[in-house]
Amino acid sequence: MLVAALAAGALVLAALPWPQAHGLSALTLAIVLGIAVGNTVYPRIAHPTAPGVAFCKHWLLRAGIVLYGLRLTFQDIGQVGMAGVAIDALVLTSTFALAWWAGTRVLGMDREAALLIGAGSAICGAAAVMAAEPVVRARPAQVTVAVSTVVVFGTVAMVLYPALYQLNLAVGALSFSEQLYGVFTGSTVHEVAQVVAAGGAVSAAAADTAVITKMVRVMMLAPFLVGLSLLLARQRPTARDGGSHRVVVPWFAFGFVAVAAVNSLQVLPPVLVTAALQVDTVLLAMAMAALGLTTQVRALRQAGLKPLLLALLLFAWLLVGGLAITLGVHALLR
Repeated sequence: MLVAALAAGALVLAALPWPQAHGLSALTLAIVLGIAVGNTVYPRIAHPTAPGVAFCKHWLLRAGIVLYGLRLTFQDIGQVGMAGVAIDALVLTSTFALAWWAGTRVLGMDREAALLIGAGSAICGAAAVMAAEPVVRARPAQVTVAVSTVVVFGTVAMVLYPALYQLNLAVGALSFSEQLYGVFTGSTVHEVAQVVAAGGAVSAAAADTAVITKMVRVMMLAPFLVGLSLLLARQRPTARDGGSHRVVVPWFAFGFVAVAAVNSLQVLPPVLVTAALQVDTVLLAMAMAALGLTTQVRALRQAGLKPLLLALLLFAWLLVGGLAITLGVHALLR
């Protein structure tokens, strides 16, 4: 009931004009409310409510990721073409590889924190961070820090991208159509809500292309989680009994793909899909609120500047490297 109340508050706030104009989704607001309550009231009632909070963090998150597949169809791939798919794949892999290398080798961060920030920047923001958490086996504070970086730099991108597009129109430095801008935005901006805002600031056509490109990028979440699980299993040290650590199989990722496949057949009534998407938003908001409840501010302070520096580096790569990838692939495959 506590988590549901926080999620309901986040949903109400997310429907207001100011949060919508600034790309603040219900998920972002839910974790903020969770942190606020978690560091004030929650410690006094933690004992009786802990099992429910843990249930929301574990099971409701996985159910929410599965239902997230209803936002996608395989037909989306056809609308952006091979160029859009190639751009998404290159941006995803290069961004995540940079996060892993720079976070652990250059900044000396915990691998779990670096991977979560990389997942959020490379794929779909807070939802990707939450989906990667059970595979990476991160602590709640690390998840919260990763989500926070997504919010900060995704918001910056939402404002900066349209401004740079208009500047380019005035200067004429690059041949950049509205459709190409949409592909660039969808393949590099963090959150879906931020993609909608950044694309819509240019035109409706740019927003449509941006959202479709973003959905294809989101569809890559499932194979990404499976690949990451296999990779981490190989790198983890040998267990004491001489055997290797087991692979963390993200079964919810397969459920995500299955739901997207069913949705692609267009056999589900639109009313049912709409209702299921609303339920999905509630489930994910509850999972985020539960995460916030178990995150202490002192843990965020202990994280220091390194996560912010890594997120800044990834943002710069998404802007500059993502632009280079978009223009390069477009020139090769057009």
